[in-house]
Amino acid sequence: MTTAAEQTKSSAAISKEQGLQMYRRMVSIREFEEHANDLYLRALMPGLTHLYEGEEAVAVGICEALRADDYITSTHRGHGHCLAKGAAPDRMFAELLGKEAGYCRGKGGSMHIADPATGNLGANAIVGGSAGIATGAAFAAKQLGNGRVCICFFGEGALGQGLLYEVMNIASLWKLPVVYVCENNMYNEYTHFSETTSGEILARPAAFGLPAESVDGQDVRAVHAAAARLVGRARRGEGPSFLLCNTYRYRGHHVGDINREYYRAKQEEQRWSSERDPINLLRDWMLQKKLADSAQLERIQTEVKAEMNAAVEFAIAAPYPGVEEAEQDVYA
Repeated sequence: MTTAAEQTKSSAAISKEQGLQMYRRMVSIREFEEHANDLYLRALMPGLTHLYEGEEAVAVGICEALRADDYITSTHRGHGHCLAKGAAPDRMFAELLGKEAGYCRGKGGSMHIADPATGNLGANAIVGGSAGIATGAAFAAKQLGNGRVCICFFGEGALGQGLLYEVMNIASLWKLPVVYVCENNMYNEYTHFSETTSGEILARPAAFGLPAESVDGQDVRAVHAAAARLVGRARRGEGPSFLLCNTYRYRGHHVGDINREYYRAKQEEQRWSSERDPINLLRDWMLQKKLADSAQLERIQTEVKAEMNAAVEFAIAAPYPGVEEAEQDVYA
């Protein structure tokens, strides 16, 4: 069983500007998810949502290695990916609340946010469902010669989906510019991944000839360094690769998953949040290297809190789509 202490560490130096940007984005994701949970508890958000708290370093470290016009595909736990790729919190909250101002005019909700303007081809409620979309986007990028790269985010539960292996096979044969990113947060819903996944995870992409790396998903610097290498090789036309990010979700599978002791101990959750929190790890490193002081980081937190509060107020006040919208943008 993989534990926090067993994570590999291979961090790289980053500039002060990069560090502050990454810190702001991770804090933004954390604050967004806190508000999303609050909206659910206040019965303002229809349906469930799947929170990304604890995994912020993966989305931020990878998206910081991308160009604005690069693509990503996301998952049911996708708020962090959307924000890291540049989505606006007010429109995201509006989508969560089913409002017309949302990215999908309130029709997608938490698990189906898409924003083509920032290269976000969409979240997906089907486990591993976006693997084909990501590989198709990479195929289009290669055919058009536009130099774009696609990141395909998925959880370790998708390792049991055949589609993933079909697309890795074709991506390897055609040398497509795609990076398959497995966010292993240790649990397939309520089951530890070791009970559902046989063998070594990295042996699976290796079978298709994909270069594969494993990285400490709580260390944003390590994630960014690995992502920069793999994105760079994809952009040079050297083909697909696979990045395993070992991480942890602080909350339950979804917002309604409150009592979790029947499948994981409170002590385990506390150990990850106290010893391996991605925001605290970056903060401590920046303070140690004198790339920032406490006042700077506190100011960022204050600014982000104000931004998220305003975004929530915007979403709550926004109108719902009219009944005439029901049959618009519907494809069969």
